[in-house]
Amino acid sequence: MSAPVRIGILFGGPSAEHEVSCASALGVARALAGGGYRTVAIGVTRSGGFRLMPDALLAGLRDRPAGERAIDDQLVVTGPAVELRAGRRPGVVQVSAGNAPGAVHAELDVVFPVLHGPYGEDGVVQGLLESLNVPYVGCGILASAVGMNKVAMKRALRAEGIPVTPYVSFDAHAYRAVDDPEKLVTGLNRPLFVKPASMGSSIGISRVGEGDDLVAAVEEALRHDQLVMVEQGIAGRELECAVLGGWRPEASAVGEVQVSGGWFDYQQKYFGDADPMIVPAVLADEVTARVRELSLRAFAAIGGWGLARVDFFYDETSGELYVNELNTMPGFTAHSMYPKVWAAVGVSYREVVDRLVELARLRHAERPASTAGSVR
Repeated sequence: MSAPVRIGILFGGPSAEHEVSCASALGVARALAGGGYRTVAIGVTRSGGFRLMPDALLAGLRDRPAGERAIDDQLVVTGPAVELRAGRRPGVVQVSAGNAPGAVHAELDVVFPVLHGPYGEDGVVQGLLESLNVPYVGCGILASAVGMNKVAMKRALRAEGIPVTPYVSFDAHAYRAVDDPEKLVTGLNRPLFVKPASMGSSIGISRVGEGDDLVAAVEEALRHDQLVMVEQGIAGRELECAVLGGWRPEASAVGEVQVSGGWFDYQQKYFGDADPMIVPAVLADEVTARVRELSLRAFAAIGGWGLARVDFFYDETSGELYVNELNTMPGFTAHSMYPKVWAAVGVSYREVVDRLVELARLRHAERPASTAGSVR
């Protein structure tokens, strides 16, 4: 009998999406349980330190029933300080005591970085894992960086002829230099959505309608990023589709988010009592097919690998579809859209996780010989 695959779940992190990551990580831990894996949970503190969660605590949280709201059901960042170090052989990483590097707590065959937002979903952690020469789940450095930065993402999609909403972008310096911020959004019709370029879970986003304060919205976005994107709002339905795979990725069923108050904000996503998700979305067959096709094209446009969730606006009046964004590490709780749209086509949460682990190992095995085992 072969030894179980040893998987390290990385979660938490310094970003404003820390709690969302902790909730997603518990969903992943539950899916891995009983699947022939040896699971280790490594929390990342808000200051960037690594903590090894005690096995007993992980088991206790993992084995209790899931809560009604995902945000209330989380792993916790606690335990002794540890470091990740290259293992004694390629493809393995060691979890070592922070104050005694020679003391090895665990060795990992695969790392599952269930990290959302900056310093986790933007290529930073992916670069660390590449340097350690260990297989890891999800998109690589470039796709993660492009997927996290909304401006770079829009440019990549436009370059491939994928429809996106009208937008402008500017940095803090350009904003401070202009006498009237309205000049920066000339040509866009209200409502506007003002967003930090590199943030997720609707954090830092403001809706600006007629008479609303554009300055306050931009200042809020600048609290989270030095680059701001302003999009023209689209009156339409919000659709989402999941992508899973490597060289030949597949698209899931299409889901719909029914929102109140004009947009799907952080409060509705994680603290609402009602489930706003409809899976599968009620759409004409040709619209569903178009969403799935555009999802795969968008995934290819950023060089995706493993997984992504692709979000759309659908203007039923004109029949137009617009790609809003890609999330290269989408919410992974039992309540999240990503597992739900796969379940709708008969792929369970555990099967999704199994496939992601397999894809991580495949990509690592297929690295060019000139880069395998080296820092890049």
